Parts: sequence; C-alpha cells; structure tokens
Amino acid sequence: MEKNAKIYIAGHTGLVGSAILRALQAQGYSKYLLHTIEELDLTRQSVVDDLFKQECPDYVILAAAKVGGIQANNTYPADFIYINLQLESNIIHSAYQYGVKKLCFLGSSCIYPKYAQQPMKEDYLLDGKLEPTNESYAIAKIAGIKMCQAYNRQYSTNFISVMPTNLYGPHDNFDLQSSHVLPALIRKFVDARKSSAPSATVWGTGSPKREFLFVDDLADAVIFLMNHYDDGEIVNIGTGKDISILELASLIKEEVGFNGTIEFDSTKPDGTPRKLLDVTKLNQLGWTAKTPLREGIRKTIQWYLENK
Repeated sequence: MEKNAKIYIAGHTGLVGSAILRALQAQGYSKYLLHTIEELDLTRQSVVDDLFKQECPDYVILAAAKVGGIQANNTYPADFIYINLQLESNIIHSAYQYGVKKLCFLGSSCIYPKYAQQPMKEDYLLDGKLEPTNESYAIAKIAGIKMCQAYNRQYSTNFISVMPTNLYGPHDNFDLQSSHVLPALIRKFVDARKSSAPSATVWGTGSPKREFLFVDDLADAVIFLMNHYDDGEIVNIGTGKDISILELASLIKEEVGFNGTIEFDSTKPDGTPRKLLDVTKLNQLGWTAKTPLREGIRKTIQWYLENK
C-alpha cells in the first residue's frame, strides 16, 4: 500500500479497527476514511455505495462486525447473522464496483468445525459441523470469505481474507453480558478486588483451551499481508500457542492482584473444547507474533483501569 493512499477502515472504533488505525499511523500512512456506526449504517447498500462513490478509497480493511462472547451469540443469533451478512456484503460489493485496489476481510477462528483436528489448518474450513453457540456468526464470516473468493474469480479483484484467533487488548468490550472470555475475566477480577470479594466466578469448567493474540500484533499482521499477500485463500493469524481457561484465569487474577479464590460454574457452557490455529502459512510468509501473553494482559489491564 502506498503511504499516501486513501485507506477505508470499516469499524475503526472497535478493538480491531482501532488497533489497525494505530499501526497504520505508526508506519507512516497518512490518509484515512473513517466513519462511526452513528454516522454510517453499513447494513444499507445505498449508504455504502454513496460512501465509495464520493470518497473513492484505494484500499479497504473490513474490520466492522457485530461480535460477542458465548452468551451474546447464543442469545441473539438472528442479529449476528443478519447484521454481519449485510455489512460485509455491502462493503465487498461496493469495493468491487468502485475499483478498490485491495480489500482485507477480517474473519474469525470460529469458522472452523467444533471438533476440527488441532492445530487448525486453513484447509479445514467446511470440513465438519460448527460450534452451535456461535454458528450464526461463523456462517456469516464463512459467507464473507466465499464472497471475496467469488469476486476474485469472477471479477479479478484482489480481496484477501484473514482468520484471527481470539483477540484482546485496548478498546476491547468489557461488558459481562456480551464480552469474550479474556476481557470478561479482567472485569470480573478487577471488580472482585475492588469489592474485596472472597471469590470470583468463571463460566464453565476451566478445561477448554484457547489461543490469544494481542490486537496490536493482529494489526501488524494485517498491514504485512496487505503489502505481501495476494491470494484468495485464507490465512490464519495467531501465536500457535494455547492455554486453558483455568490457567488464563489464574494469570489474570495474579496480574490484577485479586487475592480471593476462583470458582467455576460448570452449569455454564464451555464452547469448543480447543481452538488452536496452525500459523505455519503466515510464518512462512515472514510474520510471527511478538507480544507474550502476560505482557499483553498487563497492557490490557492497564488500559481498562485508565479508561473504564
């Protein structure tokens, strides 16, 4: 990407979009197209068309999405599939219509089957049944991948799709009703410490294993791929290492400074038993994650305490 090119970051105020904006600014990119959800309804094709027609972005990073943890996905499956299908379809189609040079679609590791072989390779997509609790979100993301590939095949566009593992960092969602596991644990342990509670409750059994990537590392990987990758086949972005929810909770508890005990509520769902991405493809392209988990958690806790 040329340093003076106009880059549209869809979803620039969210966890992923804000990290990508920070990384672009740090690397010397100077022209951005930025609109908040209040300013622009991405679920309306006419609105998105008008944006592309008037602003003519050179590059698009599609980070806008309706996201949430197990409870949110399980409670609002219609919202997750409708909103995500609408906004991604509108942006991808307008990017084709108005001659965008390259688009990066942000997917999710939940696109892979619930019981996929570990670590999960890119070619495991559509190789089995999905995790039921987030099936609607996963199907929407799979549709985005296939849409990018279809436009590449039919119209010779340059649309790439990347599959991040579980993300965390500044600007995350810390709402206990809709957040993912890592920010939820930070919130719970901070609240428990402040109230001097004897214990904090964590959903599930603690046995599932998850991989976590600091969002600034993801942003660096996205910019790397925008500059070095031109293929419609998906690329995993992760660390290649995972940790159990019990180990994660213990680590966050220690970093927060909560001295009580951890109680697990086994009546709540665990979700997929294990989600670890195979990042061989990305490593061979020349990129690896840089931020250790403890360091990333420490930075996220600091941001939460300063901003929330």
